[in-house]
Amino acid sequence: MTKENMISGAVVTREQMIQLLNEDLAGEYQAIIAYTVYSQVIKGAAYTDIARELAVHAGEELQHAIKIAKQIDYLGGMPGVTPKPVITSDDPAEMLRADLENERATVERYRERIRQAEAMGEFALSETLRSIIVQEQEHEIDLSAALGINVPPLRAPANRDGGGNK
Repeated sequence: MTKENMISGAVVTREQMIQLLNEDLAGEYQAIIAYTVYSQVIKGAAYTDIARELAVHAGEELQHAIKIAKQIDYLGGMPGVTPKPVITSDDPAEMLRADLENERATVERYRERIRQAEAMGEFALSETLRSIIVQEQEHEIDLSAALGINVPPLRAPANRDGGGNK
C-alpha cells in the first residue's frame, strides 16, 4: 500500500498508523515550539491579547503531544522526538499566518486519522483525536480572528456518484 493510499482513507496497518501518528507528533512538537516562541516575541498593542493566547495554546499542544505519544506507545511504537521546522519572522502577521496554515493542515490530518483509526477498529484512538481536533479548531478560530480573516467553511463531501449532482 502506498503512502498516498494510506492518506486517502484506505485501511492502514498498525505499523503505518504508528508512522502517521509520529508525523502528527512532529507537528505537535512544532506547534509547541512555535507558540512558545511567538508568544514571547510578538510585540505591539495589536498583538497583546493574541500573545497571551499563544502561550495557552503552547500548553494545549503539549497535552496533544502527550496524548499522541501515548497512542503510539499503545500501538507498540516508539514516539518520535523531532519537530517539523518552525517558521520565524520579524513580521508578527507572517508568524500568525504560518500558525494558521499549520492548524488548518493539522485539522485535515486529524480528520483523516480519525477515519483511519475507525477503519482499524481503534475507537479509543479516534476519540482521543476527536478531543484534540476540538482544540485545534479553536486555535484556528483564534488565529483567524487575530489576523482579521474568516475561518474557511467546511468543504462539502465529495459527490460519490461522479456526476456533479449535489
